[in-house]
Amino acid sequence: MDSFVELGYLGLFIACFLTATLIPFSPEVVLVLLIAKGFNLELCIFIACMGNWLGGVTTYYIGRIGDWKKIEKYFRIKKEKVYSFKEKIDKWGSVAAFFTWLPLGGDILSLALGVFKVDAFKVSLWMLIGKSIRFFVIGVLIYYGIDWFFELP
Repeated sequence: MDSFVELGYLGLFIACFLTATLIPFSPEVVLVLLIAKGFNLELCIFIACMGNWLGGVTTYYIGRIGDWKKIEKYFRIKKEKVYSFKEKIDKWGSVAAFFTWLPLGGDILSLALGVFKVDAFKVSLWMLIGKSIRFFVIGVLIYYGIDWFFELP
């Protein structure tokens, strides 16, 4: 964790990217520490959004390529787990990508959207919207939470 923080904005980008590429990790910790150290709030939110979005798009394309041997070997995700999202994706289409920001299942949803070859542009757009809202809300809560915490008597 300290390594990401030492890298500053680059560390935040890497942490957010990795989180969205099927690697379990919590980039919020890096975001909290950078904001607490006085890094620019708006830039932190922007970098977190871009890193997480690009990680999600990467996961989408890993699914679109669909090499199951590699997916199961490197990410330890079974085909059945991905196919459990089929009904939701058939119902919601690209709009389902909005929910890829969710900590549990969001990365597998990104992969599934790629596996089922849902429109890449629309998936990217919905993914960007969802992830942007997530990091905006988290960033603002962290920023004002830190201010509130340190102003306590």
